[in-house]
Amino acid sequence: MPGLLLDTLRGELTTRRPVWLMRQAGRYLPEYRALRAEKGGFLNLVYDSEAATEITLQPVRRFGFDGAILFSDILIVPHALGQDLQFLAGEGPHLSPRLVDTALASLTPAPHHFQPVWDTVRLTKAQLPADVTMLGFIGSPWTVATYMVAGEGSKDHHLARSMAYRDPVGFGAIIEAISEASITYLSGQIEAGAEAVQLFDSWSGSLSPQQFERWVVAPTARIVDAIRAKHPQVPIIGFPKGAGAKLPAYARETGVDAVGVDETQEPEWVHAHLPPEMPVQGNLDPLLLIAGGAALDEAARRVLRAFAGRPHVFNLGHGIDQTTPIANVERLLEIVRAAA
Repeated sequence: MPGLLLDTLRGELTTRRPVWLMRQAGRYLPEYRALRAEKGGFLNLVYDSEAATEITLQPVRRFGFDGAILFSDILIVPHALGQDLQFLAGEGPHLSPRLVDTALASLTPAPHHFQPVWDTVRLTKAQLPADVTMLGFIGSPWTVATYMVAGEGSKDHHLARSMAYRDPVGFGAIIEAISEASITYLSGQIEAGAEAVQLFDSWSGSLSPQQFERWVVAPTARIVDAIRAKHPQVPIIGFPKGAGAKLPAYARETGVDAVGVDETQEPEWVHAHLPPEMPVQGNLDPLLLIAGGAALDEAARRVLRAFAGRPHVFNLGHGIDQTTPIANVERLLEIVRAAA
């Protein structure tokens, strides 16, 4: 029994909209906070397959989502490529050495970091209801490269963007290494039980159109081609946050099966500019889940109306915020599940 989410990602119009939320397993849930207090830091949880499985399952148990998104992080790939990875309280992720001043070739690969994540997928899939889709994911090469070059997150990704202009050959080698590792990593997730996968390009909006084609579209297309050759039955969702008017070209040129849409896009515009048969995922503003009330109700119904008549997965325009009231998530689900 494939379930609503998998059917929708394969292009079917289902009786109701499937729903899952990006970052649905996380700090807004008291059960997550309790487990994290017991187990320690974020990376400890990611590499503890039993704990990561429990976290992946928590929102499914509580809300009955149609998809379970693997609890992990997009920076597992640079960790496996040989950078040291730490998550510092109040500061976010730190990678060292930074590739802005260290050669990629000097890193010692550590592919063993993939195994506990694959184990999490396997353990989770074994415990999921048959109609709940197991979702795997990676960070797309451009977004991952911004962290590898700078060693941390940044507002405008200037170090990665500058390197891409100044040394396109060297930067291309980084993109190539990420792409190769990502194919291995994502294929392993699918072999472990992932039934659909998402490519997160959270920082694609920082690039010019020409750079977007080179560093977002082309590497994504390569990964999609490689995964489809190995696993043709697995739908691939591409999520180029901030793509704006470049979204139709992304959908057309990367070959993804479905497109995730962020909250800055008008859903009516997206519906009008994408192929009518292409599944779309999104795009409620995560802040509306904090605000709640009439604003949440109205916006959710607008998204549902805009994407009526096409395969549509209801989701947020980005990840759920840690301050989100659980009651507002419950209200959102009432609205989505009541819609035809």
